[in-house]
Amino acid sequence: MRAERQVLFWGTAAGLLILTIAMLKEILLPFVAGIAVAYFLSPLADRLVSLGLNRVIASLLIVATLAVVVIAAVVLVAPIILAQAQEFAAALPGEVTRIKGLLEIWARERFGPGFGGFDGQIDRASDALAENWASLAGWAATSIWSRSLAIVNFLALMLVTPLVVFYLLVDWHPMLEKIDGWLPRGHAASIRTLASDMNDAVAAFVRGQGAVCLILGSYYALALSAVGLDYGLLIGLATGLLAFIPFVGWALGFITATTVAIIQFWPELLPILIVVGIFLAAQAADAGFLSPTIVGSKIGLHPVWLIFALFVFSYLFGLVGTLVAVPLAAALGVLIRFALDVYLKSPVYQGPPAAALPVDPVSETEITP
Repeated sequence: MRAERQVLFWGTAAGLLILTIAMLKEILLPFVAGIAVAYFLSPLADRLVSLGLNRVIASLLIVATLAVVVIAAVVLVAPIILAQAQEFAAALPGEVTRIKGLLEIWARERFGPGFGGFDGQIDRASDALAENWASLAGWAATSIWSRSLAIVNFLALMLVTPLVVFYLLVDWHPMLEKIDGWLPRGHAASIRTLASDMNDAVAAFVRGQGAVCLILGSYYALALSAVGLDYGLLIGLATGLLAFIPFVGWALGFITATTVAIIQFWPELLPILIVVGIFLAAQAADAGFLSPTIVGSKIGLHPVWLIFALFVFSYLFGLVGTLVAVPLAAALGVLIRFALDVYLKSPVYQGPPAAALPVDPVSETEITP
């Protein structure tokens, strides 16, 4: 009965937490962003403290440096990205027409007399895309404005997040000690072990995969811009940010960049091959060096589980859910593996212990002739 009460208590607490997050999801963005940034930068604060700086001064220095970097990025890079995004949105219908023309030329040469049926399929696909493009663009603009770039949310993100980061960096270790003091004493050791495993998994993503995303995004943006690819900066940064989804982010960026390169450079093959080579080199570097060295194998997430988590959390909690989907999926993975291990060692799985078989007295009696 005691175990049942504990399960009921923790299940109710988890349900109330999820309900609270769902109700407050529209105002949680600056706090979630602040927690993520503080978690990412807490080792740097520890390092500065070990060098002799006061914790408050170290935290203030980190936040000030971060603010300068963000302001510089907004002033220097954001206008270019917004301009490329606007150009891409305006040029997409015309680019679709160009792709249609290239496909018609290729199909006419390949299919000959049978080109008519294929041409009809191309027309239907392009007409459907043209009809849906306006509504799709309108939906995307409305979604972006209402969820992430509304004036109130933007100001809150810019003003509240640095304060959250500063106070969390200052109080990081006292906060962890306070939480440790709240643990139920009978299960404190097990919870600490689980928390350590979850910290390893989440840190591997937030710090390790976050660093990989920054490296890959910078590489893609610089390399594609150097080639002269239209919207190269936009495509490169987006591909780097999507690198936290194994293979999916790379595949989307590869398909987009290759398609734009074909439209822009055809019939010249060399620039197209260079774009393809940029993505193949990045994938090889990521798989062979970056992820094994920086991230390691601590995340332990299957790509299908990761994609599922992104869909579920973004559906339930919007933009906030998208930001926390992978760290929460990593933490849930640790809990599920722990629960499965407990189940496999329990009598529920193994069954009750076998009773000792009765000894046959006849078999132990020595029979003499």
